[in-house]
Amino acid sequence: MKNNKKPEIRFLGYIEEWEQRKLDSIVDRVKSYSLSRDVETNEYTGYKYIHYGDIHTKVADVIDESSNLPNIKVGNYELLEKGDLVLADASEDYQGIATPAVITIDIPYKLVSGLHTIALRPKQVDPLFLYYLINSPTFRKYGYKTGTGMKVFGISVTNLLKFEGMFPLLEEQTKIGKFLKQLDDTIVLHQQELTTLKQTKQGFLQKMFPKEGASMPEIRFPGFNGAWEQHKLGQVVNITMGQSPNGENYTENPNDHILVQGNADIKNGWVAPRVWTTQVTKSADKGDIILSVRAPVGDVGKTQYDVVLGRGVAGIKGNEFIFQSLSKMKSNGFWTKYSTGSTFESINSNDLKEAIISVPGEVEQIKIGNFFKQLDDTISLHQRELEALKETKKAFLQKMFV
Repeated sequence: MKNNKKPEIRFLGYIEEWEQRKLDSIVDRVKSYSLSRDVETNEYTGYKYIHYGDIHTKVADVIDESSNLPNIKVGNYELLEKGDLVLADASEDYQGIATPAVITIDIPYKLVSGLHTIALRPKQVDPLFLYYLINSPTFRKYGYKTGTGMKVFGISVTNLLKFEGMFPLLEEQTKIGKFLKQLDDTIVLHQQELTTLKQTKQGFLQKMFPKEGASMPEIRFPGFNGAWEQHKLGQVVNITMGQSPNGENYTENPNDHILVQGNADIKNGWVAPRVWTTQVTKSADKGDIILSVRAPVGDVGKTQYDVVLGRGVAGIKGNEFIFQSLSKMKSNGFWTKYSTGSTFESINSNDLKEAIISVPGEVEQIKIGNFFKQLDDTISLHQRELEALKETKKAFLQKMFV
């Protein structure tokens, strides 16, 4: 039987039962102000604020020396301090209700709680522990139950302070908060490395393929010096436009045919099975390239499976060079000139087949393709590591709180 006064995962040496406490007994209120974006200024005034929108976008999250909060005009305000939490009291979805930010440094400027925020000053509770508790499923469920609204969801101060949570002794709180903060720091580091790798790839795509109007790229492997040739895409690859099966033939049975309808079925450059069908209309084979022909036009991926093509995609039989060339076309906005429709962009079979691409000799294609595939494999590895870290954090938030 589960003990609801002790967490599933705990640091060694801690055996005491956690105590139930109401939020209003462990925090004091700090005044918030209805300061909207019109108080912001580009000049440094010594005053900054936390706007609820910046909490949702993570501009304001774990606030430290690296945080870049907006400057505001000078005023007479009650100020925030190290250890304070600021929660967004409004959100576009229930998941975002009462999303917190926490101040972890002695603030070198005057900081104010702005529009749609609730500011709390913990007493006899570790600020980081409280921050992660509010981010945990324990509080998220409470926020979902007590949140109000139709299009914009919110939580009142009264309901927020009624929250009852389980708390260990202060020493254990501090260990939990520091542990989860270290995990977050590791996640941030991996995210930065992944972003750098993706930027590196984009840089190589721009320099290893000819610019518009040029016949040769800026960077080239040794031994290659001839001009690249321009061809219509339909002249160098076979293209199959998708056709959606009848709706009654869609299933959730993995034993049926995988259906690819659009970019929602592509994750990290690969088809990720999501929907199945018993009806085969148009198909692509394992190893083919999948390109989105409906908004967002031009997203590309590969398939490790034989798949059925819905009308939102096309199947292309091309090598790694073609895949990378299509990736560059997407990142350069190539398809925007072909897209039709002001509210729903799409390209047709003729647009795709008539698209002009630059192509070198076969040996150079292979070398370029292999180079970018190795880079993509490294990016995929970092993505998997990052996703694993995020899942690990999610599990700890579930199991380290009562």
